[in-house]
Amino acid sequence: MGRGRLRIYLGAAPGVGKTYAMLAEAHRRAERGTDVVVAFVEDHGRQHTARQAVGLEVVPRRDLAHRGAVFTEMDLDAVLARRPQVALVDELAHTNVPGCRNAKRWQDVEELLAAGIDIVSTVNIQHLESLGDVVEGITGVRQRETLPDEVVRRADQIELVDMSPQALRRRLAHGNVYAPEKIDASLANYFRPGNLTALRELALLWTADRVDEYLQKYRAEQGIEGTWQARERIVVGLTGGPEGATLIRRAARIAARGSGGELLAVHLSRSDGLAGSGSGSSQALIEQRALVESLGGSYHAVLGDDPAAGLLDFARGVNATQIVLGTSRRPAWQYLYGPGVGTTVTRAAGDIDVHIVTHEQAAKGRGRIPIRRVTDLGRTRAVAGWLIGVAGPPLLALVLTNVEGPGLSTDMLLFLSLTVCAALVGGLYPAIASALVGSSALNYYFAPPIHTFTISEPQNIMAVAIFTAVGIAVASVVDLAARRTHQAARSQTEAQTLGALAGTVLRGAPSGDGVLTALLEQVRETFQQESAAFLERVDPVGPWQPLATAGPHPPERPESADVDVPVGDTLALALCGRVLPAEDRRLLGAFAAQAAVVLERRRLAGEAAAARREAEGNRIRTALLAAVSHDLRTPLAGIKASVSSLRSADVEWDEEDEAELLAGIEAGADRLDHLINNLLDMSRLQTGTVTPLIQDTDLDEVVPFALGGVPPGAVRLDVPETLPMIRADGGLLERSLANLIENAVKYSPAGTKVLVKADALHPAGGRGRVELRIVDRGPGVPEDAKERIFAPFQRYGDAPRGAGVGLGLAVARGFVEAMDGTVTAEDTPGGGLTMVVTLPAVDRLSEPSEPSVPSVPSELAEPPVPPRPSASDEPPGSDGPAEPAVNPAPA
Repeated sequence: MGRGRLRIYLGAAPGVGKTYAMLAEAHRRAERGTDVVVAFVEDHGRQHTARQAVGLEVVPRRDLAHRGAVFTEMDLDAVLARRPQVALVDELAHTNVPGCRNAKRWQDVEELLAAGIDIVSTVNIQHLESLGDVVEGITGVRQRETLPDEVVRRADQIELVDMSPQALRRRLAHGNVYAPEKIDASLANYFRPGNLTALRELALLWTADRVDEYLQKYRAEQGIEGTWQARERIVVGLTGGPEGATLIRRAARIAARGSGGELLAVHLSRSDGLAGSGSGSSQALIEQRALVESLGGSYHAVLGDDPAAGLLDFARGVNATQIVLGTSRRPAWQYLYGPGVGTTVTRAAGDIDVHIVTHEQAAKGRGRIPIRRVTDLGRTRAVAGWLIGVAGPPLLALVLTNVEGPGLSTDMLLFLSLTVCAALVGGLYPAIASALVGSSALNYYFAPPIHTFTISEPQNIMAVAIFTAVGIAVASVVDLAARRTHQAARSQTEAQTLGALAGTVLRGAPSGDGVLTALLEQVRETFQQESAAFLERVDPVGPWQPLATAGPHPPERPESADVDVPVGDTLALALCGRVLPAEDRRLLGAFAAQAAVVLERRRLAGEAAAARREAEGNRIRTALLAAVSHDLRTPLAGIKASVSSLRSADVEWDEEDEAELLAGIEAGADRLDHLINNLLDMSRLQTGTVTPLIQDTDLDEVVPFALGGVPPGAVRLDVPETLPMIRADGGLLERSLANLIENAVKYSPAGTKVLVKADALHPAGGRGRVELRIVDRGPGVPEDAKERIFAPFQRYGDAPRGAGVGLGLAVARGFVEAMDGTVTAEDTPGGGLTMVVTLPAVDRLSEPSEPSVPSVPSELAEPPVPPRPSASDEPPGSDGPAEPAVNPAPA
């Protein structure tokens, strides 16, 4: 049984028609005989959408009771038991009601796909996790329900449901999106033309990126190397020279001319390290990389024997449309060595446009000694060296025999100069050949008796022998210097590559998430490979599993790769594309070792986090034991003593004494209830299971209920009825305020009232908030202790053991922060402590949210279940529906 296929309808905003399009697709498939069912679809009260669902089989939903109300969710088990070919699952980013097997609907969809069921779903662009901040900056609304981008990226098909802002606003005005009472506020706020245009652009660009990924995959699978100019992709070649910043800015301007343009900077180095050595600095490359990334581009490093060919291969591999290069810094005479990279790229670019950009350093030289180029023993140098070494001596002999020579010693110096020249140009072997041929020519033409290979004078024999030895020695020294220069240049290139590798690792997340993939992409580009994979197996003979991959068709095991580098017995780096020489394998080993370090760091980070959680749990358990040892036993002892006294047959209690004993029992039970509630609340906070039910709430309705645990008349309220509503969970807020107010009353002097005052804040450029200040006239808290008092199991000063387990303030802060609020402590002017609670306010000008009582809001009402918002189409004026959670009982 294979995995099911996922198709997603993506929209820019609520109301563009995603659900309608999904239902239309379901009807088309059903007409073709496909087994299609509706697993979960919300019509949000829209008549056209509801009519579109008629005629499709619907899997009954599951009813879940939560906080006194009944909600309906997709019945995952029923869909799995039905096993249709295709299931419709609306609102992929939705958060399930507590009681469901999975917290998120996309996790339900993963189970259905794993079972071999094809899924058709919907999602809005604002619910992608990576775009949360961008959407909030555009609309002022923070989406609380999101899903990982990777869930949508893995979809087999993504279809954009697009609609112009004007058309969507008309739909809204006609009542086809929201109820009539919401239309005016929606048009004036979330559904403004600018908001919708920006969201539409986000959706189009995000979809375009996914389409580009599919295009690259298809080109790789089909082996297509030509450029398809589907979008502007600008590649700028860098050498690390001073002109780099100019080229980058010029390329960025070219990319910005059209929407969706992409900037890629590539640094080209010969694999032997000679290309570009001395032409630029590592520091300049670091600065240019930072500039590229600040302009929204990406930086790449590529090794190759031919810089021009490497640049073109890279450009064709990324489907580039334009290449930007700088005018060569070489002076005119150096063009004797060859046409240069710019000219070569221009000639071979084909359908890729090449821009040659002038700059201040053009033709001013590269600042290096020409002899370093002479030591580059490429094919051209080797041929020239052999010509000088073999043909040079006979030609020189011919010239010297036709002129009046000064003598044998001068002739020998001239032949020795020719040997040195052959060594400088061609290396060791052409120089040896020159020395041997030159010595033979000296013997035959210039050492008496001439025209014979015999030498009559002993000193001439010695001279020819010294000449031959000196020639060979000079050739050896020059060859050794060339090889050392070659090695130094290669080491420099390797150091630059390893520096880029270290930068990739350091810029990664501390946990290593995503860094392995980035490393593999860098390996693939640096060594010009088609794909790369980092593989692991549990034991030395077990099957290999990919930890991270890059490129199309990555190798599944080292044996199937062109290059593999083992890292121990259980890890391996495998590459497909071309076989690497031995010198490159050493550098590749550094990449493999670094990948293993990243993996180990990620695992150690996970173990450290688990250890921290376990240590925190141990600390809490220790504190709980301390609390049980005294704070819980004391009221239990009082209750037991009072009950034993009442049950005693030896004493006759009058009504007054009996009432006193019963009051003691009640007080002890209340104290136990308060302590246990705080302990349970702190346990939930520590384990991360508190997810508030965010709703529009009136503060003046919550605060009075928070005073139930304080004596009458101990608190003075100043909470205006004109305050804006806040976004909060009423139960959690009541519990938090009760703890804060009770703490303030406990430390206030007798006869002094605690002031509870609320005000509205309207920060410039930010969202409105409501501030609640709880002011007491107690002893106050020093500045260095203001944060410690919020730690669990902390009592300030000389508070007695019976005053509680020190959880009230910790619970209060934890609950408020879970509602996107803050709790801080300040000094009260004149003495005392002020607790400041801030919570987000509901913008009265924004889209009205759904009813907040008694249930989770929704746009699709099904009596008698109260409505609640969907994940994809929640009211735009709100922060988005929160993940529901069970609230604790008020204190």
